[in-house]
Amino acid sequence: MFYSLGRNLLYPLSHALYRPTIEGKENIPRQGGVIVASNHLSFIDSFAIPLASPRQVRFLAKEEYWTGPGVGGLLRKGFFSAVGMVPVNRHSATAAQESLDTALEVLRAGDAFGIYPEGTRSRDGRLYRGRTGVAWLALTAQVPVVPVGLIGTENIQPVGARFPKLAKVTVRFGEPIGVEEYAGMPAGRARRLLTDRVMEAIAGLSGQERVDAYNEVPAGEPSA
Repeated sequence: MFYSLGRNLLYPLSHALYRPTIEGKENIPRQGGVIVASNHLSFIDSFAIPLASPRQVRFLAKEEYWTGPGVGGLLRKGFFSAVGMVPVNRHSATAAQESLDTALEVLRAGDAFGIYPEGTRSRDGRLYRGRTGVAWLALTAQVPVVPVGLIGTENIQPVGARFPKLAKVTVRFGEPIGVEEYAGMPAGRARRLLTDRVMEAIAGLSGQERVDAYNEVPAGEPSA
């Protein structure tokens, strides 16, 4: 209910303000578990993708968004619930695995799950090496991965900006990448090969320069 209400309100508003270019919506399977793997340029990405997708795409968000006090807390909780976010504890000792387990539940329920293989936003606009959690999820749940290339979202809400701005945005959904060909491979090799293939597809959609290194969060700066 929250999602339907939120989308019915936010979809026409966002499209009227930003007039985004959306390509490849037909590449999103209309049913069944699927991973939507994207480059990551801005906090706004987790809203841009669901609003461009023909079906709900669920992303993880820190559980503090659901626990704020007062009316403001209730409004924020309702907003994040409305856009399909899933709360997760990012402060526990096993936060990374708990996040993957939560994502796995989403996929096994037949839903679409959004993930950023780089792990955190690119501060310089380049595309960094993908972490293999995306492949672990796809191979464990046996679901396809739809690569996504976002262009221009960093101009809506640059790192450190408090409020969004008007900017041109493009969302490109690529063809699904299946996991069948990785059956029988050693697990580690399968995860690395699949992750690299996903990142190559994202690069082709976004046009970003590649970096053969992992993206790290600068000290003292939030990761998402």
